[in-house]
Amino acid sequence: MIGLLTAVVLFNFFAFLRVSRLTKNQIFHIWTFTIAFQVIIDAFVIQKFHAYWYFKPGVDFEALPALVMLIPPVNLIFLNWYPFGRSLYKRVLYLSLWTVAITAYELVTLLPEPWGYFRYGWWKTIYSFMINPFLLLAVVEYYKLIRKIENS
Repeated sequence: MIGLLTAVVLFNFFAFLRVSRLTKNQIFHIWTFTIAFQVIIDAFVIQKFHAYWYFKPGVDFEALPALVMLIPPVNLIFLNWYPFGRSLYKRVLYLSLWTVAITAYELVTLLPEPWGYFRYGWWKTIYSFMINPFLLLAVVEYYKLIRKIENS
């Protein structure tokens, strides 16, 4: 639990201190989208397939901070410096660096408690490494949709 709470505080502190390119409306939408998207994905991966879980298998209140306060600020930080309008090379490089960083962080979360809080069932780190770019691109596309709606 110490690792989770430390990460929540640090990621949120950094996000709200450094995220400057996103409007309050965009922050709200990205935050809400992230929670909804994560809960939907986790409902299948955790409950139906038992691939991974937070702390212990099943529905767990201890996992609530991970679901509502951990990933949203990370997505805000990711979007704040995403190279919109730059070359494909720069966007792929940025996405690749974030994929490596997120996957490395996931390895840290696998440490024993009190620092770690994430557990694998049959899941493997390579699966996260392969899926994370698509999850990040979903956030980018949702952000583009928000901007399109704001500008219409």
